[in-house]
Amino acid sequence: MKPQRIHLLLVEDDDLDVMNVHRALAQAPEFASITVARDGIEALKLLRAGELPMERLIIMADLRMPRMSGLDLLREVRADPRLKRLPVVVLTTSDDAHDRDAAYCLGAAGYFVKPSEPAKFRQIMDAMRAYWPAVEFAPPPLDPAGPVKSSS
Repeated sequence: MKPQRIHLLLVEDDDLDVMNVHRALAQAPEFASITVARDGIEALKLLRAGELPMERLIIMADLRMPRMSGLDLLREVRADPRLKRLPVVVLTTSDDAHDRDAAYCLGAAGYFVKPSEPAKFRQIMDAMRAYWPAVEFAPPPLDPAGPVKSSS
């Protein structure tokens, strides 16, 4: 099976981190698009307004952001029936076990601590490039009314 291209919603308020992710992934053939939201509120607006392709979309979120943290964003995404199946990967400076536990309890698909060394950051981005294009994503939400029954 040929790997499929993915879309990334990067939720990050730090310009240097945005630049580093763009530098690592923008020209990668595995990524169809990268959209940046500066906090969780902006990310939810984009997601709920239908301004992003929902098929093969990954959210990569920082935890420490103004207005709405990454954990609060994750909580909101998991509570929304249209968004709850989206994979959310955390990319943060926090190596706190409580943050990591909270993220995984809220259904994070992965948790990466931002390294200070460029080579280690590249390893994280290479892992994203290798894993996500090959993985099978969850199907879209089913109709709450259930499947259409045959009238025969």
